[in-house]
Amino acid sequence: MPENNILFLCYANMCLSPLAEGLLNRILNERNLQANVDSAGFEAYHINESPDKSAISKGLEHGIDISAKKVRLFNRTDFKKFDRIFVMDDHAFRNAMDFAKTDNERNKIEYLMNVIHPGLNESVPDPFYSRLEAGNKTFQILEEACERIADSII
Repeated sequence: MPENNILFLCYANMCLSPLAEGLLNRILNERNLQANVDSAGFEAYHINESPDKSAISKGLEHGIDISAKKVRLFNRTDFKKFDRIFVMDDHAFRNAMDFAKTDNERNKIEYLMNVIHPGLNESVPDPFYSRLEAGNKTFQILEEACERIADSII
């Protein structure tokens, strides 16, 4: 049975990971499912700030308010708190693997895109500083991945 403690990781915890956190929480709420969901990053510049305005805006377009989320750093204790750790890209994957000390910890780390395209280790496109259409496509990718994660929660 899958565990229900899920962490999303991206570079700064400003766009993709907080949006995925908000999306999964919304989906779980709609399905009346329980899980501990959080997000974090590896860049210290924005600690305790709200996510990027473009990510907040994209979330609000879809009924997801992530404005109260505070950016936080990933740390070693996250391996104890979370059963599954989904990374957005190669950078987050390498950083998370650098933190991992055991096979059990390494086995918790997975590319989020592998939920949709197993085994390909693809990065989620990060378009939040570019075209609106690209932001819509990325949101659809995050939503599909979060739907599939929710499907695995009993």
